[in-house]
Amino acid sequence: MALLIAFLAGVFCLPGTALAAPQGQVVIIGVPGLEWADLSPSRTPHLWQLAGSAAKASLSTRAVPLEGRGITCPVAGWLTVSAGQRAASPGCAPPVRPTGTAVPDWQALVALQRESSFQARIGALGQAVKDAGGRVAAVGPGALLAASDISGNVTTYAATIADLDPAGHQLVVTEAPEISDAWLAAGMSDRGRDQAVAAADATVGAILAKVPQGATILVGGISDARPGAHLHVAMASGPAYGKGLLTASSTRQVGLVTITDLTATALTALGLPVPDGVVGRAWTSTAQAADPRALADDDLASQVLRDVREPFFFALVVIQVLFYAVAAVIMRRQVVAAGRAMMIVGVVSGAVPVSTFLAQLVPWWSVAHPMPALVGTILGFALLIAGVAFAGPWRRDVLGPLGVVAGVSSVALLLDVMTGSHLQVNAVTGYEPVTGGRFYGFGNMAFAVYSTGTILFLAAAAHFIRRRGPAFVFCVLYGLLAIAADGWPSWGADFGGVPSFVLGFAVFLLLLAGLRVSVARLALIAVGGAALITAIALADWSRPAEQRTHLGAFVQQVIDGEAGGVLARKLGAMLGTLGNWPLTLLSLVAVAFLFLVLARPREMKVAALSVAYEQAPELRAGLIGALTAAFVGFLINDSGIAIPAMALTVAVPLTLAAAVRAETPPPPAAATERPET
Repeated sequence: MALLIAFLAGVFCLPGTALAAPQGQVVIIGVPGLEWADLSPSRTPHLWQLAGSAAKASLSTRAVPLEGRGITCPVAGWLTVSAGQRAASPGCAPPVRPTGTAVPDWQALVALQRESSFQARIGALGQAVKDAGGRVAAVGPGALLAASDISGNVTTYAATIADLDPAGHQLVVTEAPEISDAWLAAGMSDRGRDQAVAAADATVGAILAKVPQGATILVGGISDARPGAHLHVAMASGPAYGKGLLTASSTRQVGLVTITDLTATALTALGLPVPDGVVGRAWTSTAQAADPRALADDDLASQVLRDVREPFFFALVVIQVLFYAVAAVIMRRQVVAAGRAMMIVGVVSGAVPVSTFLAQLVPWWSVAHPMPALVGTILGFALLIAGVAFAGPWRRDVLGPLGVVAGVSSVALLLDVMTGSHLQVNAVTGYEPVTGGRFYGFGNMAFAVYSTGTILFLAAAAHFIRRRGPAFVFCVLYGLLAIAADGWPSWGADFGGVPSFVLGFAVFLLLLAGLRVSVARLALIAVGGAALITAIALADWSRPAEQRTHLGAFVQQVIDGEAGGVLARKLGAMLGTLGNWPLTLLSLVAVAFLFLVLARPREMKVAALSVAYEQAPELRAGLIGALTAAFVGFLINDSGIAIPAMALTVAVPLTLAAAVRAETPPPPAAATERPET
């Protein structure tokens, strides 16, 4: 696929543009460790006053973390600004103080980036300004790391802002390192942090006092200064910015930007083109009101998410495994009353994955005990969906409850990506803003729920429509819409999902039409899926660089010869997920239950799935198609085992519910006045 992309991109390669001279002046103020919760009118008067007139957002400062530490250290943060790409640091220590205008041991830092999977080209920011004829100044050793050109030098260096005359410099990078310095020195108590924050604010005040009129000011809390990762402060003030929330096409989320965006923002404000190696996008301000306290709540939500995610998945796995164990005993003994209860539990269980996204409609993270609130909210939505599944006349059909849950899973996530993927941000199965790399489109777990729900929903729809012609047309039309939404850059932007979705959907259609699934047909379909995502990626790449998603960015990486490192990193991540024993265990147990319990003949020599297939042949096509998409998704996505784990969490409980309904049909509607429970 990468070779095809390279060839087609070469054929249609866009011509370059002439390098313009820098316009205006940009002042970057880096305050490592600064969080929105630190700001107050009394403790940080200068920053608070600036926040009142600047555009604002939470800043995700993800760089290359040190081994065993999931935080961004100051040197890594500064070098990430320098490169516009995630950069690595040799340790978590303050930047080395220079003796002139050159960064000490610059070549060692360059070599360190070459060993990193991200291959950050440090010096890109300063070099772009220098190549355009501009002058660059740095104030402080950290700022020197961000402002230097590719040789590790700047035009002017000053130890403090008092020693610098900003006039004549198009780019001025400054720092207020008091928070990170105090933390790196000996850690900090709450009182010590307050003092360090106040000292940093005083430094920011001195910098602001020397900023020329009309300059663009960019403030960023460019690294962590705590044992755990946090969201940080991002502010922009100047001719192009109002007072609302910031956004960027890199995140597509209002109020959330990334540290790599800072590089692109500075160059854009100077009227300079953004180099290809810079992955961030320029900040833009919106009219949406900005409140520092609300931005502090965003960080709180991220912290709570980090604390609850691991125990949530552990509990999910334990409950699912126990459910399968109990269900296996009940199915083997054919206990009718217990089977009906098991059917209800299966429908609720199948609704849990989509409910993890719907839970974002409720601010569960803001209560005193967020973990019970999260579980209660998810369970509440799951019970609500299950209630709808058993509320109407469809409950009497073998695929009725399954169709409702699968339909909600498909439609809810389809609407979410069409409207900005807001349900996935800070969801326990979605994007994590603090350490995430992407914040829009379909995440891999969301894709697993979406693709599985879509194919099972289409199986139920075909069963209810019954007439082969109209059923097949509906499945094709909705399936194509679902796949288009998954891959389209403005919606799902899912590179690895499209080929696996195409393959699973095609297998479903073949089986639905009564055709044989041959190796030749599968190969042809796989080529079609690869061609489709290639065409989408090339269409995205043909747009201006600032409008591209990661799909178009990958095309550029292919052209630049960087695709090998990207693919190797994703392959390593995929293989690494096999070490996630809870999700691996969940996948193995779910598959074992499906094939050793539901599909295996019992004392009456009839398999539960066989009974369900007899009453609803479309279930077989849907189940095999959904599992195909999940297995291929496992092979070609960096989330690996998480995809089949989530897909099976949807498919197997719903299939169990269908099998139980097939064996224990409800009484006729006229025979009872009470709805079945």
